[in-house]
Amino acid sequence: MSTISWTEAHTVRTARWHSESTTPPPRQVLVADDRMRADTAYRLACEGTALLWTGDFHNARQLLQALARRIDRTARSRGDSPREAFHLHRRAQGHRARVLGRLLVLLDGHTLHLRRAPDVSEACTAAYGPPCGDLVVPLRDLLGVIGAHQWRVKGVEVPALGARIHAHYGVFSPVRGEYVDLVAEAPLPGPGTAFDLGTGTGVLAAVLARRGADRVVATDSGLRALKCARENVRRLGLAARVDVMGPALYPEGRARLVVCNPPWLPARPTSELEYGVYDADGGMLDGFLHGLAAHLEPGGEGWLVLSDLAERLGLRTREQLLSTIGAAGLRVLDRTDTRPRHPRARDAEDPLHAARAAEVTSLWRLAVG
Repeated sequence: MSTISWTEAHTVRTARWHSESTTPPPRQVLVADDRMRADTAYRLACEGTALLWTGDFHNARQLLQALARRIDRTARSRGDSPREAFHLHRRAQGHRARVLGRLLVLLDGHTLHLRRAPDVSEACTAAYGPPCGDLVVPLRDLLGVIGAHQWRVKGVEVPALGARIHAHYGVFSPVRGEYVDLVAEAPLPGPGTAFDLGTGTGVLAAVLARRGADRVVATDSGLRALKCARENVRRLGLAARVDVMGPALYPEGRARLVVCNPPWLPARPTSELEYGVYDADGGMLDGFLHGLAAHLEPGGEGWLVLSDLAERLGLRTREQLLSTIGAAGLRVLDRTDTRPRHPRARDAEDPLHAARAAEVTSLWRLAVG
């Protein structure tokens, strides 16, 4: 664990440093409070100086919002092509995250000693584990931890299950229900064992179990996801029929059905929070396709749940996807399409609006040969 140092009241202090984007601790840290003006904070943050906040909590949130407005005013270019627009958007996201990530707060045993600060201990314990001394985190990360914990407690209603799924911090929540509905409605290839690769919250594993799979083996490479999936499976009363295993992509053995909903965009994630969206070089997609033939029972099927957003952004072509399917010794049995229902598809201010508005999510039924 890295450490961060700063000077406060003529005394050098140190604490452990934690950033979800694995950003190294800043080299220069200034103590800031309610007297700090937004323009000054913005200039210092852009220059690489981190600000350790000791003032009022709500004023810190307002300062973060003021910094975000200044950043967003400078990010106007949308590019001449969807691919360029995507890369400019990612670059702007990275710059935004770096600058906003320089407003810091100190947690003392998961307690935030700022005026008007909420009790964050339960949310921090859920995200970071048991408290262990002083910890400095970006305020932006902490607000994410608080919001994620509220969603975890509330849960997301999944109509296909008739129940709620509770996502842990850092685990992609099933707020986009169209991909769940595709798995809930596709014709099953028969009774037997099913694999759910990259299970995340365990939502698709639960759907398969409820649909009658004799046994479901759910895998994931993320430790947070494994813990999250086990809790959801247990809460739904499916622990006797769903085994959550990992970290791995494929478990041992073969299955009648193998389902995979990989991250849809072949780009490098910059934090654990982005692993549900970005798949560096399409590694998980390729791993699923090239490993499928060796893990399917005779007459079995592989279900690939994938958006065409990468194609509409120029990050992958349909021909490349079909070529990879063929090179893996697979053929397409059928494809079912659906349109997204999430609010971003209707957000005209989104720099990727044209691609999102036209996006189609598909369930590809694949077989060997």
